[in-house]
Amino acid sequence: MDSLFLDWVGRLAQEQRGALARVARAEGLAPEDAFDAVQEALHTFLGLPEARSLVDQPVPSGRLLATVTRNVARNRRRLHAVARPHSSDPEIVGELRDDGASVEELVAAAEDQLRLSGCLENLDEIPRAVVTLRMLEELPGQDVATILGLTPGHVAVLLHRAKASLLACMTAEPPCGPAV
Repeated sequence: MDSLFLDWVGRLAQEQRGALARVARAEGLAPEDAFDAVQEALHTFLGLPEARSLVDQPVPSGRLLATVTRNVARNRRRLHAVARPHSSDPEIVGELRDDGASVEELVAAAEDQLRLSGCLENLDEIPRAVVTLRMLEELPGQDVATILGLTPGHVAVLLHRAKASLLACMTAEPPCGPAV
């Protein structure tokens, strides 16, 4: 897929995430299940041939995305593991509330994680391996040095530099839109 289309879908997802989360929750899903439904709907949306024809058309694309989200949420609700009553009864709606993270918070966290993954991919091979082993797999610096055939001091320097690069990448402004 071309980067202009993906940038547009990213902006669309950010603009629509609250509405999509409400659609999924209105179908009777708990926040985590609603988050999964929104993610699945976005994935489905990317594969739709008509999605490309809706680039920079926020109203029709938002409607299509909401429809896909509603269908995904209904299908998820029908699964035995996430089955919940579908009703506007205040007692049932109260049961659906959850004190955990909201769907919007979960979507924002997923977007941050996706951005971090992209930033991590921009690192060279050795610094990326250091970050993966030291920070993600939480191995001690000595073990990382042994695995990579480096000195512990070199691992520490590479980790420091990689953290600085990741911070710069994560705080950089995302692309605003397609270049003309």
